[in-house]
Amino acid sequence: MKKEETYPRSFSHIGITVPNIKEAVKFYSEVMGWYTIMAPSTVKKESDTAIGQMCIDVFGEDWEQFEIAHLSTSDGIGIELFSFPHGIKETPEFNPFSTGLFHFCVQDPNIENLVDKIVSAGGKQRMPIREYYPNDKPYKMCYVQDPFGIVFEIYTHSYELTYSSGAYQN
Repeated sequence: MKKEETYPRSFSHIGITVPNIKEAVKFYSEVMGWYTIMAPSTVKKESDTAIGQMCIDVFGEDWEQFEIAHLSTSDGIGIELFSFPHGIKETPEFNPFSTGLFHFCVQDPNIENLVDKIVSAGGKQRMPIREYYPNDKPYKMCYVQDPFGIVFEIYTHSYELTYSSGAYQN
């Protein structure tokens, strides 16, 4: 048996289910500044198209159609928004202790401004803005949620800088 090389894979995109696709595209493009790559469109359950068959493979047979939109961050990470007509439209329960996706994180050096924009657009600030290393490094973070109840985090600096021991050492 040939040993396969392990190497770091890049992050391509994240899929988020929202109750209203048009409101979500508006929030994520106007507040987060993400680019709309594909405006909201409808996907129908049809086995004679490639996208229809792929969606049947993923979602099974218990659906007829849904809406989808594609956005992108400034560094090319995709945001795939889904809205299902018969999906649950209530805010998901925040439960970081259960197995599953807990949150995603975005980066903005002006964390205070972004938190204010999120709150002004109907989202919530879940905690005070905190410094990771007070008096040592200028790194801040904050958990927020969008108007649809999806929790995410904001960092002021990159993941590598935040957790590397050599950055900003005295």
